[in-house]
Amino acid sequence: MNKRFNPKRVALCGLLLSMMLVLGWVEHMIPLNAAIPGIKLGLSNGVLIFAVYMLDIPTSFVLMVLKVVLSCAFLGNPASMMIYGFAGGILSLTGMVLLSRVKGMHPVTVSMVGGALHNVGQVAAAMVMLNTGNLMYY
Repeated sequence: MNKRFNPKRVALCGLLLSMMLVLGWVEHMIPLNAAIPGIKLGLSNGVLIFAVYMLDIPTSFVLMVLKVVLSCAFLGNPASMMIYGFAGGILSLTGMVLLSRVKGMHPVTVSMVGGALHNVGQVAAAMVMLNTGNLMYY
């Protein structure tokens, strides 16, 4: 039987995905009155860190993609949320995967760098969207 599609692995991935979605919904409900609009705690990042360390890289990327798509469908404006979610998620997960392979790197450090890279990816997506919007008026 294929290692990737055995029933225990599929059940674990379903459990991890549901945990990420529930934690994303919970943090969506927590009002944070911070100086930065849209800032969140990143609770589902802990589940993704588990996937990075305990599962293989393709499975972690599939979980991230499914989390972004389903979160956008359930929680809000799918078009703009998906752009920001993918930009932040891909950059964040790539950085976490690379850092998790460094000998002696603590998972908390990997998670913090992943959170910072997620913000960088979202800001970069916002800059691209703003610049392409301005190009239409020239």
